[in-house]
Amino acid sequence: MNPADDGKGSPPEPPRAPATGWNWPAGPRIVVLVSGGGTNLQALIDTGCPIAEVVSNVPRAPALDRARTAGIPARALDHRSFRSRAGFDDALATRVDGPGRADLVVLAGFMRILGPAFTGRFAGRLINIHPSLLPAFPGLRTHERALEAGVCEHGCTVHFVNEALDAGPLIERARVAVRPDDTPESLAARVLAEEHRILPRAVHRFATGRLRLRGGEVWLDGHPVRPG
Repeated sequence: MNPADDGKGSPPEPPRAPATGWNWPAGPRIVVLVSGGGTNLQALIDTGCPIAEVVSNVPRAPALDRARTAGIPARALDHRSFRSRAGFDDALATRVDGPGRADLVVLAGFMRILGPAFTGRFAGRLINIHPSLLPAFPGLRTHERALEAGVCEHGCTVHFVNEALDAGPLIERARVAVRPDDTPESLAARVLAEEHRILPRAVHRFATGRLRLRGGEVWLDGHPVRPG
């Protein structure tokens, strides 16, 4: 889950340089799940990521408009229409894999906790961007909690998703220094800029076959990953 990307009180989007040097393969089917503003989705779009479909649990999520503007099929699957979490998860899994098996599912500001049946089905092909240096500050209010804890650095993490909340194997982390005058909003803005940088890189590495989950460990270019 990524509350910084939910479209509700999110920090302004930092300016981005034009994407260059990205060479995406045409083969992998990549599906992105969103709930809010969609700035991490936009970061993927800006690199030319070949997204097959965007799905949101919020029918009016601005992220859906971003996808449609980019010519990407976008669909809402309202979780409130289901009587149980398991029912929603099952319908979502069917949607994600239904048109053709998804090679990778990216949670880019998706604000629903997915149950073990879903995470088990997509194990090894489900990644998330989280606004903290995991394992520190899983869940919500990460920036506020970091400031309350008095940490000197904060950041974001890309990780494979498993059945435990924000506890899957770590792919990459990006660090930012915490300033004495930081507010949750100012800290969130700097962290969000790093999210926009490392999420597309992780997705690209997976799409090109460089990044994989094997035996519960993250491997990059044939070597185990030890995020800094």
